[in-house]
Amino acid sequence: MHSARLAQSLITLALLALAAPALAAEPAFTRSEERADCAASDPLRRPFFGDTHVHTGFSLDANLGGTRNTPRDAYRFARGEEVGLQPYDANGNALRRARIDRPLDWTVVSDHAETLAEVRICTDESAPGHDSDACWIYNNPNVRPFAAGIFLVRLVPGRERFHDMCGAGDTRCIEQAGVVWREIQAAADEAYDRSPACKFSSFVGYEWTGTIGAGGNLHHNVVFRNDKVPALPISFIETSSPMRLWQELQKQCVEGKPGCDAVTIPHNSNLSGPGYMFESARITGPEGVGTAIDLEEARWRQRWTPLIEIAQHKGDSECLLGGDTTDEACGFEKLSYNSFSGASRFRGLDMTSDLTPTQKSTVRRALKKGLAEHGKLGVNPMKYGIIGSTDTHLGTPGMTDEASSKGHGGAGRMGEVAGFPDDPEFNPGGLAVLWAEENSRDSLFAAMQRREAYGTSGTRPVVRFFGGWGYGAEMCSDPELVVKGYQGGVPMGGDLPAKPRGAKAPTFVVSALQDPGTAQKAGTPLQRVQIVKGWVDRKGEVHERVMDVAGGDNGASVDLTTCQPRGEGAKQLCSVWSDPSFDAKQRAFYYARVLENPTCRWSQHVCNANAVNCADPKSVPPGLAACCDGSLQPTVQERAWTSPIWFSPR
Repeated sequence: MHSARLAQSLITLALLALAAPALAAEPAFTRSEERADCAASDPLRRPFFGDTHVHTGFSLDANLGGTRNTPRDAYRFARGEEVGLQPYDANGNALRRARIDRPLDWTVVSDHAETLAEVRICTDESAPGHDSDACWIYNNPNVRPFAAGIFLVRLVPGRERFHDMCGAGDTRCIEQAGVVWREIQAAADEAYDRSPACKFSSFVGYEWTGTIGAGGNLHHNVVFRNDKVPALPISFIETSSPMRLWQELQKQCVEGKPGCDAVTIPHNSNLSGPGYMFESARITGPEGVGTAIDLEEARWRQRWTPLIEIAQHKGDSECLLGGDTTDEACGFEKLSYNSFSGASRFRGLDMTSDLTPTQKSTVRRALKKGLAEHGKLGVNPMKYGIIGSTDTHLGTPGMTDEASSKGHGGAGRMGEVAGFPDDPEFNPGGLAVLWAEENSRDSLFAAMQRREAYGTSGTRPVVRFFGGWGYGAEMCSDPELVVKGYQGGVPMGGDLPAKPRGAKAPTFVVSALQDPGTAQKAGTPLQRVQIVKGWVDRKGEVHERVMDVAGGDNGASVDLTTCQPRGEGAKQLCSVWSDPSFDAKQRAFYYARVLENPTCRWSQHVCNANAVNCADPKSVPPGLAACCDGSLQPTVQERAWTSPIWFSPR
């Protein structure tokens, strides 16, 4: 399909002169590195599928869960090669294997910065500090299950690290962190295709793992534009808040390293407690919640967080039913708790804190809050483009297929116990898609910065979304849809231009193509396309509305005993839609959501593969009681979310 769309793009090159004024509004990327020019570069941009959230055996939680894959292995997997997975036999042979059916176009390995040194010291017998008491805890099988908590409580701002491991002034840990950081850079450099073929792009990155309260998540993935990066990753140990992280990146990267640039991507806002992710970024603890976002912070946020991860293996963060949110599709892949500490509920541990999920932690609520803050400050601090990713803890980026899921995040469970290969409430994760001219770091990074991106729940539909003031009703049948989309407006992630005199309302064009699948497995047909609108009224109150604009309820279903789909769907859906309730005095955003026909959830595939018969409780294998207790949805409706398009009154 991509080659067909490229051919169509080449046909339309003659019309690029007409589109030039619109494309000039978003300057073409510039080269910041030495590399060959890509043989295929499309000024109308193509979709490149990737993953920004990948942990390997260099991360504490993944390593304690038995993961041995390295960043080099993760990049091999992303390019379509097979890797081994835990458990391993006595000879070190992996007892499971994995491969994705379609390689990714690009990947960011994002191991936790806070524990790079500790993991290396405790797993390398030759490393200074390996004979420490801390490493005895790490490597002793009797206390190893508690090692993560023991280590992480020491890796927060203001706490002392393990002196017997790290040495005076933490010099050993600082040195070893540098060794690992250079290995991460080398792996990215080796995987990057600098030839004219431009088959794969790898980014240097890491995860800043800030956590407050009882597991309240403030985590951000840091993605660098090129190979120019700070000497060490800036971690939560040195920076107690996202604001401090951005300030240090500005100081050490942008100002301190010529050619260095980066973005940060918050993730799992659904696990940010009572909404910590969208409170002031100056938060250093729960007592700081409620601090107002001021103009300075709004500018820092908009510059450093152009994207947000809306879905990954630990759940969907788009929206939550309640209040003015009546959107039934918000029930997709929801966790029943609001912080990382809640995962222990599933393992039967009693939790005393309030773990009730809240709308304050959803991306949609944050987008609406951003509109309200814009009205107060003149800058929108939560102007997020949207992506998905996996957050794999196996070193397996892009492993999102429901039917063959091997888990991503159940550290300590994966492949080592009977039943599900991962916590059943988790899922296979999503993907990040960037509309870029070519598959090179600079082009992809520019797409991140301008928010021309969308996220999927793991499948690969191709979605375009434009907004303007003069699109005609015939756009969906126009072979020059993309050219005219750029010429007459802005793509996903953009700001609508000022309303022309006489225009009544903006018009949006959304086009979705079914995931083409592979020769062995067809993609799932599309069910409907929706546009989600959020706005602030004249009283300063925020609202939302979800509209079906193409397709609709088609009666499609699934045979749960065989996982065979029933019913018809669309290979392509397209709509030209104008907002009938538009008010030129109200700030608003619009994003498109594409829903596929329902299919079996990964857990249902596991239940079927084990011949679970819920009518005969004695036949249910150990570890698979969730197949029959009603706690799991048997089906899933895969989807894609575009980045919003914003409108602001002049």
